[in-house]
Amino acid sequence: MSAKSKLVISLLISIVVVDQVTKMVVDRTMTLHHSIPIIKNFFNLTYIRNTGAAFGILAGSDAFVRLPFLIFFSLLAIVFILVLLRRLPESEKGLITALSFVLSGAIGNLIDRLIYGEVIDFLDFYWSSYHWPAFNFADSFITLGVMITLYRLVRNKGDDPFARLDKAEPAG
Repeated sequence: MSAKSKLVISLLISIVVVDQVTKMVVDRTMTLHHSIPIIKNFFNLTYIRNTGAAFGILAGSDAFVRLPFLIFFSLLAIVFILVLLRRLPESEKGLITALSFVLSGAIGNLIDRLIYGEVIDFLDFYWSSYHWPAFNFADSFITLGVMITLYRLVRNKGDDPFARLDKAEPAG
């Protein structure tokens, strides 16, 4: 097994386990919509169920359409990330890690959709009456992975880290 595969698998297992265990603890120890203040006027643990996508997008749509749509696009995103990971050389550890974060988060939230038909969220940041939508560890890793990926791509200054390694060198 390659070093890249070991890195991806170890991150994937670690992140999905942390995500699922924290959601299980919230689900088993809190009632829906219950909040536990952690930092006054800034952070609560608040148990909610998100039937939609990021920020509750599609939450009001019919579950008969919404759930298959979200599961399909989650699977599509997972396959796309796996293709990108396959194309990356082992030297691109930053991008491998970042895409592993996104992959792990997508899988963590997909597990929720498959089991519950919705996603468990509980990290609730706010200031006064201004609330950021509640989220979970899977969402955090997706966001962090996307930010690292964008940073790495901008920093590469036009070089394509996803260029196929097996391309023949042009005759010249």
